[in-house]
Amino acid sequence: MRIRYLVASLAFLAFPALAEAPVQSLRPPQISPNPVISTKNAAFQRWIADFRGRAMSAGIPATVLDSALAGLKYNVDVIQKDRTQNEFTKTVWVYLDSAASDARITAGKKALRKHAALLDRIEARYGVEKDIVAAIWGLESAYGSFRGSIPTIEALATLAFDGRRGEFFEAQLLDALIILANGDTTPRNMRGSWAGAMGHTQFMPSSFHAHAQDFTGDGRRDIWGDDPSDALASAAAYLKANGWQTGLPWGVEVKLPDGFNYMLARRDLTKLPSEWARLGVTDMAGTPVPDHGPASVLLPGGHQGAAFLIFANFDVIETYNTADAYVIGVGHLADRIGGGPAIRGGWPRGDRALTLPERQDLQRRLRTAGFDPEKIDGKIGPLTINAVRAYQKARGLVPDGYPSPGFLTFLRRNG
Repeated sequence: MRIRYLVASLAFLAFPALAEAPVQSLRPPQISPNPVISTKNAAFQRWIADFRGRAMSAGIPATVLDSALAGLKYNVDVIQKDRTQNEFTKTVWVYLDSAASDARITAGKKALRKHAALLDRIEARYGVEKDIVAAIWGLESAYGSFRGSIPTIEALATLAFDGRRGEFFEAQLLDALIILANGDTTPRNMRGSWAGAMGHTQFMPSSFHAHAQDFTGDGRRDIWGDDPSDALASAAAYLKANGWQTGLPWGVEVKLPDGFNYMLARRDLTKLPSEWARLGVTDMAGTPVPDHGPASVLLPGGHQGAAFLIFANFDVIETYNTADAYVIGVGHLADRIGGGPAIRGGWPRGDRALTLPERQDLQRRLRTAGFDPEKIDGKIGPLTINAVRAYQKARGLVPDGYPSPGFLTFLRRNG
């Protein structure tokens, strides 16, 4: 009998760092192959001893703990990555340059051909289009080429001991140990990113428990091995469980008319595409977008960038990773490997991404000016975008909600 999993929360990173090679994973970069071991290791070993007792109380067999915890070291490189992963330095268009590069598209088409029968079966069972499943695979591990080499138990134990999000990572560590107790893999094979995301589709242990599939029917849910069947089925099962609607697009690139009211370009305002068409919003050929369902206008690069009508499936992909760039990357890569066109709208390529201190400064200044984003956390989510938009409207700027470096300069000068 399988041990019941303890936690089912999702821990995918907010914004994947851009890899250098065009067909690498767009997950955060891996740590050094020779990780630094800290002088904290003595305290870490005491923590491991205490944790062992908690794990046994949670039902983890002693034999599993003996195998998994033997020889663990406190990994400084893991902590360094954790401390810097919120320093987002890539704009959405630079991210997309790699997410949907020619090389990644070509590799995706090859993967579709090679695994056509498998992906067809997954699509039939879960109702998630094979192009989307392949695109997630492409962004998460470059179609299985970069699954991560960091021992998952070591990474999670280091993060749990460190304490910044200790409770969360200890729960993930317990879930990882349950995976071992259930026999799905071994400590040697359980490897992934520095943050504990694993396999072809980079599942956290809790997400593995909630959604991993034994698609091959061999009695194990193997997302780590060379055969991607279980991992790809698991990604499809995850999307289905989070509300994927078969046949609904993630989004459609659109043209906005001259004089468009940019106050309408907000995630919480939806209209049918036929209603948007009456306001002059059409596809890139100038025709109305079909009424797939309610949609909102998204401007990831402001009024000078490409515009999209996004549908409910955008929100579903967002549960996999909350960054708009990631969602657009998955959706657009899926479109391209399925034979669709490149994004035709331009981008404000002269802009750079704001640093974390700049984003926090922007939020503080918005609050001081009377446009409270509610949190000073450096995360540019809907609350901050709405505050930017309200400020822009009040100051006579184009209210597109885009927090560019130029906008921050204006805010600093004018308050």
